[in-house]
Amino acid sequence: MLRLASAGARTIVDLSYARHFLDFQGSAIPHAMQKLVVTRLSPDFREAVTLLRDCPVPLPGDGDLLVRNRFLGINASDINYSAGRYDPSVKTPFDAGFEGVGEVVALGLSASAQYSVGQAVAYLAPGAFAEYMVVPASLATPVPAAAPEYLTLPVSGATAYISLKELGGLTEGKKVLVTAAAGGTGQFAVQLAKAAKCHVIGTCSSDAKAAFLKSIGCDRPINYHSEPVGTVLAQEYPGGVDVVYESVGGAMFDVAVNALAIQGRLIVIGFVSGYQTPTGLSPVKTKALPASLLRKSASVRGFFLNHYLAQHRAAMERLVQMCARGDLVCQVDQGDLSAEGRFTGLESIFRAVDYMYVRKNTGKVVVELPPSVSSRL
Repeated sequence: MLRLASAGARTIVDLSYARHFLDFQGSAIPHAMQKLVVTRLSPDFREAVTLLRDCPVPLPGDGDLLVRNRFLGINASDINYSAGRYDPSVKTPFDAGFEGVGEVVALGLSASAQYSVGQAVAYLAPGAFAEYMVVPASLATPVPAAAPEYLTLPVSGATAYISLKELGGLTEGKKVLVTAAAGGTGQFAVQLAKAAKCHVIGTCSSDAKAAFLKSIGCDRPINYHSEPVGTVLAQEYPGGVDVVYESVGGAMFDVAVNALAIQGRLIVIGFVSGYQTPTGLSPVKTKALPASLLRKSASVRGFFLNHYLAQHRAAMERLVQMCARGDLVCQVDQGDLSAEGRFTGLESIFRAVDYMYVRKNTGKVVVELPPSVSSRL
């Protein structure tokens, strides 16, 4: 039966037997949308990315979901992506962004075996910085609501969960150092290490962030603006730390290597201090690294989430359960304290990236996309 939609919206027909658009339930989906596209390779996000309007809303295939995004996640690696560092062969233009939370507004026939119109999902997929996103059903995770807290999980939460499980070797009593501990992924490393009954040390950039870290169980927050991290570690932990969850790079990496205990493990999940440079790197004392590791039988392991996607769904299901039960604090920062206020709309993503890189955020930086006035979902 033909369903009438508001002016300017696509008229929807129930095509339940067809490959595309299984039962819209009368939701109004527009012809066009906005999205962010990388039009020039650069680590300067504002220089690299363009907001395009009047882009066609994509159609889901047989195993796909069409998701109307409600919240989008900002990651330090967004500028690595815009610089083409993950795939040197990539050619512009290509869509920006990695993760979103929203509602399913249409889906293919095969996808309907697991999902339904109106269902809230979180996902990890390239091209997320858009009003609507086609997501393979295999890359989506059902969530209780299209709420920003669940957007902390696909990249930030999953990175901490999988890396510590696979590489951390956490056991009761281990001393764990988390750098950038009050950030999007650091907050989860702190909580997961505490759940494993470890002693947790966390670095941060302000007293307010140190207070937040205390509130989520961090045993020893270190505000590096008021206390030298290396000095604190040498004085208070002379035997070293057993595990380091490291995302800063540069001088912080060197401090972390020096602080490793015998058979200590350092997990590199990023080096954000260098991402805005032309090379994407910040200098480290690599000449001394082999000797430093040998003296302590220590190790440095890299972790890139894309190499562990086989574990991602199970990790997401576990994290969603923990979040829904209140066992996990999923702190979000929507820019309420920024100079121009809350991050709302695709155009605010540029501000949100800047905000993260001046280290203003506590928790995951999130941008809200208000629902369309014509939405019935």
